[in-house]
Amino acid sequence: MNPSLYQINTKALLSEVGGASLDDIPDSLLDKLAKDRFDWVWLLGVWTLGLAGATVSRSNPAWVKEFTQALPDLTPTDICGSPFAVWDYTVDPSLGGDHGLSRFRERLAQRGLKLLLDFVPNHVALDHPWVETHSHFFIQGTPEHLKANPERWFEHPSGAIFAYGRDPNFPGWPDTLQLNYFNPKLRQAVRSELRRVAGKCDGVRCDMAMLLEPEVFNETWGNVDLHNPPLQTSFWAEAIGEVREAFPEFVFVAEVYWNYEHRLQQQGFDYTYDKTLYDRLLGFQPTSVVDHLSSDESYQHRMCRFLENHDEPRIAAQLSIEQHRAAAALSFLAPGMRLLHHGQLTGKRIKIPIHLRRGPSEKVDDRIAGMYCELIPLINSVISKEGRWQLLKTVPAWDGNQTHRNFICYLLTHDTGHLLLAVNYAHDRGQSYIRLPALDLPERVYLRDTLSTNTYVRDGLQLTTQGLYLDVEGFTTHAFLIERL
Repeated sequence: MNPSLYQINTKALLSEVGGASLDDIPDSLLDKLAKDRFDWVWLLGVWTLGLAGATVSRSNPAWVKEFTQALPDLTPTDICGSPFAVWDYTVDPSLGGDHGLSRFRERLAQRGLKLLLDFVPNHVALDHPWVETHSHFFIQGTPEHLKANPERWFEHPSGAIFAYGRDPNFPGWPDTLQLNYFNPKLRQAVRSELRRVAGKCDGVRCDMAMLLEPEVFNETWGNVDLHNPPLQTSFWAEAIGEVREAFPEFVFVAEVYWNYEHRLQQQGFDYTYDKTLYDRLLGFQPTSVVDHLSSDESYQHRMCRFLENHDEPRIAAQLSIEQHRAAAALSFLAPGMRLLHHGQLTGKRIKIPIHLRRGPSEKVDDRIAGMYCELIPLINSVISKEGRWQLLKTVPAWDGNQTHRNFICYLLTHDTGHLLLAVNYAHDRGQSYIRLPALDLPERVYLRDTLSTNTYVRDGLQLTTQGLYLDVEGFTTHAFLIERL
């Protein structure tokens, strides 16, 4: 099963529809997602945030500059703070609280949809209650640390020096505090929070999940206090195991980079971000895409494919429509979870900073909306979701012609039929033969292109011997249903 996930920036959507609480998310949107055979809805930014996070967001000059570029008529009340500076894992009262979330989850369930929410394990809000009650749950430093690296440390009014939450490659996130995973009681407390969240949804997307891996955490924080024994085991295997004891069907999605995807899958994550495919598609590297998709099939089925999300720029602003169609077909017809972002299907071009409760008004791009009207039924079809996926080899059209290396081709096979995806993922025209495996095809077959009105008749035996010949312009995308005459 290759599920489809639809991500919603909750507060921005509510602003868009003139609503305030989760009850105001339109039934028409949920009906459309169900009709289009999506499986999951990810609500970003429903948890309660502290007052300190919004204050930092409103006073950080670099952030405010970014906010104003995205939203020229920005007002202070538009800045609500980062959804990843969590004060408590209860739903924001302004969104309807936990009872409002329960009602929304029931609305989803009535339509066969499941609910995904965020879990942020690495850090919490600056004013999180643990600061007062469990200060040992945080990485603490000295005035010397603060003086040497003020972008990494925070002086609390009590005089204590706390580390900002941090990715080791960047300065700290100044609206968060770093949790101390050297402390066994902190790890126990975080597992308890995760179990609490699991009672409110069907799955979680775990923010920056690889930051908790022992070597990453030790390298980032091990030299702050040498009295801390190094981490030896990962947090995730035990935490996921505990949740699954209570909720056996609960699903875990990891935001993960730096080649930690396979390791986190082994520790229990159902799906892990596939930033590698995203980067290679946007870099127009067809041979590298093929190399990446040639890895173990069980690994491929646990990847989460995307072309945009709240962290990445809008894909419509980066690719031409031909490139966009090709990249979308390659991403979302590959095995694994398919993540599509609210606004992506209508061609929005302005990325909404996650600190804002409102985005700019943008018109629907009819060409992109029409493109997704063609692609979504294909992506969420029975063949795509349940069929067996194969990456096909390409064959030179003639000796010395290397343009076949620019073609990326899949075959999806199901009891209901066969789907052949063939993309010339290059700027230039190319030629290639696409040789199909033995499919017991009749002498004559239809090739019906689901992305156009074209139908071709071909010799079934020839498709499995010499192959299907293609001579097409760059970024041409064909999705052929193979039908018997």
